[in-house]
Amino acid sequence: MAEVLVLVDTVDGKVSKHTTELLTIARRLGEPTAVLTDASGEAASTLAAYGAATIITVESSGPMGAAAKAAVLGELVTARSPIAVLLASNGEGKEVSARLAVRLDSGLIIDAVDVVPGANGPQTTQSVFAGTYVVEAHVTRGIPIIAVKANAAAPEQSASTPGGATAPAPADPSGLSGTLISREARTRSSRPELAEAQVVVSGGRGTNGDFTAIEGLADAIGAAVGASRAAVDSGWVPHALQVGQTGKTVSPQLYIAAGISGAIQHRAGMQTSKTIVAVNKDAEAPIFEMADFGIVGDLQTVLPATTTAIQARKP
Repeated sequence: MAEVLVLVDTVDGKVSKHTTELLTIARRLGEPTAVLTDASGEAASTLAAYGAATIITVESSGPMGAAAKAAVLGELVTARSPIAVLLASNGEGKEVSARLAVRLDSGLIIDAVDVVPGANGPQTTQSVFAGTYVVEAHVTRGIPIIAVKANAAAPEQSASTPGGATAPAPADPSGLSGTLISREARTRSSRPELAEAQVVVSGGRGTNGDFTAIEGLADAIGAAVGASRAAVDSGWVPHALQVGQTGKTVSPQLYIAAGISGAIQHRAGMQTSKTIVAVNKDAEAPIFEMADFGIVGDLQTVLPATTTAIQARKP
């Protein structure tokens, strides 16, 4: 069976949910080979649970940057001739994929929301121009390099007994090295990562700076908290929570937009959500045009009532 390389994405040393989605997609196309650059104790068992046929561990003495990861993948592609390379379409994944495409002189597709087998190789679906168009595309030059958005597929386990292999870390010529200037510990939260969450509750200008109702509902249903640019620019919440064209792009199973008008800047970051629920006092708000369900009302009344009803139904 044809081989598909998957660059393993990790969060706090653990295999991310995004990677389990990539492995699920890779099994549609062929036989997944996981490339692990940041080894962790439980990585192998997680990768095996989601169908990795081979795990290639890169021998490195420390963290690898995007340039080094692209160099490793380039060597593996040359040596193994896979039918495709799949990566997470996040900040680092996009940089690695771009560097790899240049290195291999291959076609690149980023922000894919679906990947399926096609007559001309892997065929992708993208939502482009702020959701104005849905594009189906395939790579016509070289090995397809595809960066896939989080939540593009539901992770499906398929237990395997993967073979093991190692790959040397790249030499450190000019351009692959970097200097760590400072390090800042990430703020810990019990909520899911925004970009990977299956449920997101976002607040906007309509909160008037009070995100209590947003956070209460999010905690009741195990969701991540997001925000519009207006809320971020007002200093009500950190920029890390911004969903939109200049913030994070999310594609959850359920997106709840409360007090958000639905400007194109915000829509560009959440329009691929599977189900969208809007809560807004203005019945003419643009967000209702794309919502699957809409509630015309004050979020400070609707959300707490919803939270109370959910908690009452919990065992």
